[in-house]
Amino acid sequence: MKPVPKLQMIAQRLNLSESTISRALNDYSDISKDTKKLVWSVANEMGYQPNIYARRLALGKSETIAYLLPFDDNESGGPFINELIAGISAELSKSGWDLNILSPSSAEEEIEMFKKISHNGHISGLVFSRTLVNDPRLEILNNLKIPFITHGRSHSSERTAWIDVDNEAVFFEVTKHLYNLGHRLIAHIGGPMRFNFSNQRLEGWKKAMDHFGLQVPINYHQVSELSFESGIHSMNSLLALKRPPTAVCCVSDVVAIGAMNSLRKQNLTPGIDVSVIGYDGLEIGKYVEPPLTSIIQPGKEAGNLIAKKIMQLIETGQEPKEIQELLDATILRRGTDNPPLADKQKNE
Repeated sequence: MKPVPKLQMIAQRLNLSESTISRALNDYSDISKDTKKLVWSVANEMGYQPNIYARRLALGKSETIAYLLPFDDNESGGPFINELIAGISAELSKSGWDLNILSPSSAEEEIEMFKKISHNGHISGLVFSRTLVNDPRLEILNNLKIPFITHGRSHSSERTAWIDVDNEAVFFEVTKHLYNLGHRLIAHIGGPMRFNFSNQRLEGWKKAMDHFGLQVPINYHQVSELSFESGIHSMNSLLALKRPPTAVCCVSDVVAIGAMNSLRKQNLTPGIDVSVIGYDGLEIGKYVEPPLTSIIQPGKEAGNLIAKKIMQLIETGQEPKEIQELLDATILRRGTDNPPLADKQKNE
């Protein structure tokens, strides 16, 4: 087995001082790019593995990113957030960075965590999801000078870094898809209105309904917490209307699966009596009966991109407003989006 090359061996090979080799490997500004390139070339050839912790100490950087879990989460976002975190962690690992998970229990505890991060310097940057319509955390983090990127936008995100999906456009397309299948009674089970994505998805549905000249009865928009139970309750309310919908687009897969449960309890078949479309493209959607049609948004891929961008923000000092990107989402058709039952019977 070959001995692990030390700085001294690289220094001898290049006839440079160990100090110069160390500073080149740690990207010090007083070492030329050509020297850094040469040192890294030889170091890689010799199989040199840098000591990450020594490097961090030398540079005075923690090279650690924190992901802030939503404190008001229940079963709703677990699978998707797990995918997002997996993507962030995998990408950070490629560069030798670490990921910490922060789990506050309240908005007040979130703020205390921010202050602690600002004071102790053990975390280089922060990532969080579930942005609010007007999110005070953006200004707080800016004032504390903590680099951050959000998965989602807020009305106050003009000058901050974010990665998001065009929720409004997606829900316009979902409603259009249901319209093209023949549906005219299309309801929407949305999320809590404090979240910006809930407002965006609602707006997309409303714009599509208006575009196609469809009436929007006030009760066709149900506000649901992001849970199975709330999805059941919202669909129960829709089915109790004088003119219940023939199709429903839901804010999340979890809510949609709850809605499907409500249909089955009333002896109705999801996808036949009432079409249901969810959002997130979660794996669990494949295993319900019938399999849930859903909107797939990037999970792990979004996490990869978020990690790249937060490291870029920290390493280069780039303006946060220059790091803003909308990702695509697509409809994954399974078994719960079909023409209205009356149309199907006409064609049989």
